[in-house]
Amino acid sequence: MAKQLTIFIENRPGRLNGITESLNKSNIDIRAFTIQDRGDYGLMKLIVDNPNKAYLALADLGLACALKTILAVSVSDKPGNLHKLTTALAEKNINIIDAYGFVLQPNKVGVCCLEIENIQDVPAKKVVEDAGFTVLEDEELYNL
Repeated sequence: MAKQLTIFIENRPGRLNGITESLNKSNIDIRAFTIQDRGDYGLMKLIVDNPNKAYLALADLGLACALKTILAVSVSDKPGNLHKLTTALAEKNINIIDAYGFVLQPNKVGVCCLEIENIQDVPAKKVVEDAGFTVLEDEELYNL
């Protein structure tokens, strides 16, 4: 399964630049990211082409970071598909604890990155596939 890098960072000028500089020096390609403001600190989530290498580079900076397993789901970009996906998971009582998505142009394929509660203990991948969606394996996601 795919991995997401989650970084707890101080909310001050230049801190984000230090992260991107370290990843650039390590030749890490950022495929997607989100940043959430939490006051004095923020939470950055990254999809990168080499999560283990990125984790080591950021840990060397002394950053609090973690690799989290996610379910990366390919979703056609059309009305109702996110609802169809969330319905399939809800019907099996599978909890989404965090999510974000993006659409790849020009083919209009969406990617939903889902952090699932107790992902190792629930059949989330099977539920998603049974609902007609494709789960992207780690290398498929990292090479989009």
